[in-house]
Amino acid sequence: MTKPVFRPAEPVEWPGGKKAAVAFTFDVDAESPLLVTNPKLAERMATITHQAYGPMVGVPRILDSLKAVGITSSFYVPGYVAQRYPDQIRRIVDEGHEVGHHGYLHEPLAGLSEAEERGHMERGLDALNTVLGVAPKGYRAPIWEMNWHTPRLIEEYGFLYDSSLMDSDHPYELDCGGGKSVVELPINWILDDWQQYCFVPDFSGTGLIETPQKTIELFQSELDAMREAGGLWVLTCHPFLSGRPGRAAALQGLMRYAIECGDVWIAPMHEIASHVRSLSLSPRGLCQPTPAV
Repeated sequence: MTKPVFRPAEPVEWPGGKKAAVAFTFDVDAESPLLVTNPKLAERMATITHQAYGPMVGVPRILDSLKAVGITSSFYVPGYVAQRYPDQIRRIVDEGHEVGHHGYLHEPLAGLSEAEERGHMERGLDALNTVLGVAPKGYRAPIWEMNWHTPRLIEEYGFLYDSSLMDSDHPYELDCGGGKSVVELPINWILDDWQQYCFVPDFSGTGLIETPQKTIELFQSELDAMREAGGLWVLTCHPFLSGRPGRAAALQGLMRYAIECGDVWIAPMHEIASHVRSLSLSPRGLCQPTPAV
């Protein structure tokens, strides 16, 4: 049996001779991760209000911060959240930001059949189209968890890019089979505010909640290193976490720092994906491992 050839993604050239690309992204999960994990959490009023803070207060505050610094961003929205908070989600689009697909009820995909995934995909697409009148260009799997058949579905449903995988500092064309591909814009757990801030009783978190100063120090150190690596730095924040006043102020400071660096291209994800697609990169295949016997 021929062993698979593992080929790392190669650095790409960024517009304007910039050293790296930067994207500030937001997952507007609200109550959806709780409800899909344990529907009985809907009975816990305080817990639900903790999550509702995201679309109700966090999203407007983050939009104000983005406007203040002049950055256009990408928001990933479960269909259920768009239906429950249509006014807040419409404001995202009205202010010129991207909305991407993030499941319907933030359903974990691990172990689901292709037919089950199609149901969630279509339900989420229908909700975003009904509420916003948009066909999203980007897909981000809930909890960044995909099956090996998921990329083929992403391409089939017409998405330009995915942002769920973690094997590279650089974007690449992900081979979906049949000579087709989607742009992959990699992420990683280091650049996620969930690990720094999240505590929800009986759901998630260790009880250790970091200060904004320590969290931003981590994010900034990764930004500085990615500038040297010439890659793509994607920060993922959740409005119910990073939309709190002290955290939002620190995040806005990080945005200003990125702008002041002067050597990074700051853009929404669909613009970064369009640039990568224009480079006509050879698709890169990934291979599912065979467990050792």
